[in-house]
Amino acid sequence: MPDLLSFAARGLTGASWGVWTLYFLVTTQGTIVAVTLYLHRSQAHRGVQFHPAVAHLFRAWCWLSTGMVTRQWVAVHRKHHARCETAEDPHSPQVHGIRTVLWRGVDLYKAAAGNEADLATYGMGTPKDWIERHLYERWSWLGPTLLAAISIVLFGVVGLALWALQMAWIPFWAAGVINGLGHWWGYRNFETPDTSANLMPWGLLIGGEELHNNHHAFPASARFAQQRFELDGGWLVICLLRRLGLAKVRRVASGLGYRAHIQEPDEETLRALLLQHARILHEYASGVIAPVLAQRPVGRRHLRRLRRALASGGRWLDPATRSELAAVVRTRRYLSDVCDFRDRLVALTARNRRDMSTLAEELRRWCADAETSGIRVLVDFAARLKGCRVVEQG
Repeated sequence: MPDLLSFAARGLTGASWGVWTLYFLVTTQGTIVAVTLYLHRSQAHRGVQFHPAVAHLFRAWCWLSTGMVTRQWVAVHRKHHARCETAEDPHSPQVHGIRTVLWRGVDLYKAAAGNEADLATYGMGTPKDWIERHLYERWSWLGPTLLAAISIVLFGVVGLALWALQMAWIPFWAAGVINGLGHWWGYRNFETPDTSANLMPWGLLIGGEELHNNHHAFPASARFAQQRFELDGGWLVICLLRRLGLAKVRRVASGLGYRAHIQEPDEETLRALLLQHARILHEYASGVIAPVLAQRPVGRRHLRRLRRALASGGRWLDPATRSELAAVVRTRRYLSDVCDFRDRLVALTARNRRDMSTLAEELRRWCADAETSGIRVLVDFAARLKGCRVVEQG
């Protein structure tokens, strides 16, 4: 009887709290790595390709530690990008509310994962081998059940508590924090057509997923960090696997450079405009709109909100705040002018362009109008824009 009670209390290992903590950190971070590297960067966006053995290890661990099915996860995530911030977005806090996404994100995921039409549309290219069809997908609940049994055998009652925390880890940090707060609060490097934000510059706790705005700007990039001060933990693992010959990086976000003394936009300019539109719009916000605001102050109560609202054209404001913003803009000529030029630039960077010759003509007209605007920062921006180019990065 004492042996049975001892086993129930401490399991086979009889481990101390230090071992429990180490086990918990290793297993939860292992799950984070498997989700961000395999499900997200490899399967959903094809930014990196892993050696078959590594890919299957990630797939098996996702099944064991979360019970998530690859095709379902990929389909839900791809639909999020395709229908971002609309009523069809599976988990937008702009639609469902921040509290719902933060605390009930897993329920939203389950509802979206059960949509067979979406699985057929967005789940293409995911594994369909025998083990996926007959084990990982059919018996998805078995993985977490086995993990619970392993935890109890190793650590007894404490193992059950550790398992419960493991089961809550991904639903909270990924489905809640990233999908919720990642579209609600943080800083932005790029003016994407959504509300995505970077939660912090050091992506170590959630494998680099903290850099959510960077990811929405360049979804197919295997590297999420885009600034020198940013750190992507998932990318560090990819670099290690690549050095070992176990990973092949397929896509990395390009950078934006500038050529001096370019008199007219050329093909290189057009390519940069289309591929780097999020970066260009952000530079417009910081290099044109912000200085104009600083020259014509609008009051401390409005300033911070105005900077962010004007950078996105005010599209995410509620109707009352949008009207207030419009009133402020109308009463300040230069501010109104640079906002109009921003709207025209957004139209230029739209991806569904008819043809390159039309785009080239419209860009030349935009630059010519900007250069005769009489607004110094806008004139300087137009000169830089004509010489912009794509800088490939490895």
